[in-house]
Amino acid sequence: VQLQASGGGLVQAGGSLRLSCAASGRTSHDMGWFRRAPGKEREFVAAISWSGGSTYYADSVKGRFTISRDNAKNMVYLQMNSLKPEDTADYYCAARSRTGANWGQMALYAYWGQGTLVTVSS
Repeated sequence: VQLQASGGGLVQAGGSLRLSCAASGRTSHDMGWFRRAPGKEREFVAAISWSGGSTYYADSVKGRFTISRDNAKNMVYLQMNSLKPEDTADYYCAARSRTGANWGQMALYAYWGQGTLVTVSS
């Protein structure tokens, strides 16, 4: 599985961005978005099941971010609204290769794209 994330950029606080993740190869995976802020560990942001029927969010983004997917296009999206300076980070999409109840557990994701930088100015 190859993953290519895009859509990052500079936005003012309160603004919106939509990140995209293009998948190629075997694409029938649950998918997730993670982020790494400067000087911090990588953390879970959101995840979506293969069917799109189940979604999961970190508390810090719940109500502001929406994960979705279009399996016909092999695409996963992260719509980010009401952005805050603390959302500044490199954002990574990932494909889950192992099942598990903890959708935010990075060890369950074997395939990772490169990061796309989101910078939110105050």
